[in-house]
Amino acid sequence: MRNDLTIYDKAADVWWAEDRPRWVRTLQNMVPARLKWFDKAVDWPGKTVLDLGCAGGFMAEAIDERGASVTGIDPAAEAIAAASRHAKEGGRDIRYDVGVGENLPYEDASFDVVVCVDVLEHVESVPETLSEIARVLKPGGVFCFDTINRNPIARLAAITIAEDIVRVLPKGTHDPAMFIKPGELREMLVAAGLEPGEVTGLGPTGLNRKLDLTFGRLPLKAVIYMGIARKP
Repeated sequence: MRNDLTIYDKAADVWWAEDRPRWVRTLQNMVPARLKWFDKAVDWPGKTVLDLGCAGGFMAEAIDERGASVTGIDPAAEAIAAASRHAKEGGRDIRYDVGVGENLPYEDASFDVVVCVDVLEHVESVPETLSEIARVLKPGGVFCFDTINRNPIARLAAITIAEDIVRVLPKGTHDPAMFIKPGELREMLVAAGLEPGEVTGLGPTGLNRKLDLTFGRLPLKAVIYMGIARKP
């Protein structure tokens, strides 16, 4: 099975645990590099932010720490429950909802920022999801994203190496046919009414004390790439 989204519910009970699976730790380790890039485009304090595809809440909590008002949404109900529990335990005022990107349950122009990482390569319809993102963004709002490029190198890195050999991701996490070339995504952003901005690469840059991968900005966009778009 490819594009297996059940993995997020299956890991919900241990999402924030000390002994959480390596792949969950890897997702958390990607957050600092993503935010370092997004910080260039967003002044977070006081902003209303939607974390689309938030899973167990790693990115949502990191953005909350920056002083934003955060809402997280994800189709994985158990992961959302885990995120909500952890936020409450930490005294964080984060709203969590169950839902999908193609049909966001929010009013038009509800958010200053929409963050969508490790998500676009999983949704049923990228154009519909981008249209919804544009709809819920306020005029002048910012869309922060990353996704996986579609080419043989990306398939080798994200499937063969990450899932089959090194196993930093569960088997079946991704469907390489759903990966998105930067040019394709740019066209879809424009069609949704968003203005594409700068794009950069994201990838492993080292190991931490647990011998887990750490991540940073890379010049090459052959595998994972991050970008910014704005609503006029």
